[in-house]
Amino acid sequence: MRYTWVRSLRLGDGPLDDLDFPDSSIDSATGEGIHARSFFRGVADPDRGAVYCVRGVQAGAPRVHDPSHHTLIVVREFRRVPLHASALALMISTARPGCGARVAAVLAEFAERAVSLYQPAYMLLAHSLEQPRICVLMMAVNESAALQAASPAAFSIESLLPEMRPLLVVEPEWYAYCPEPRAETLSSLVSPHAV
Repeated sequence: MRYTWVRSLRLGDGPLDDLDFPDSSIDSATGEGIHARSFFRGVADPDRGAVYCVRGVQAGAPRVHDPSHHTLIVVREFRRVPLHASALALMISTARPGCGARVAAVLAEFAERAVSLYQPAYMLLAHSLEQPRICVLMMAVNESAALQAASPAAFSIESLLPEMRPLLVVEPEWYAYCPEPRAETLSSLVSPHAV
């Protein structure tokens, strides 16, 4: 059997456990299972949640038909190895009909500048396969390093909003990293297996 790595995102209301993907272990022989996973809580609405994961999926497996599930198509991705991050944020933006490519282009330009300015540990810009007007921007930074580089606003897209607002259905949704719901020990750092 052949497996391929797929990036997925689930959005919804309620407990994060309810949004989790069913298989949380990796079969080392096949590579099937979840390789990386991050849980998020809504900043403006704490009842809103998101779970992002990278998982091995059998080639030719049927696609999931669930309105809360998004298969992510990568536009830009950057990762430092090893991952040292103290903050991880997720932004979801929904473009107006016919504006999805323009929103992705604006965010791609931001992502390229952010890699130089903020030196993130991880950055992902992607759009949903099922709903291409939805763009996802995720960035992990080491806050102390960002502050030393005089870049305290690593997650800020305020300068982009005047250009983006006319292209969006609603204001972007922000999510903050949340340790795994079942984790027994809590750490102030983002798990290296989060992204």
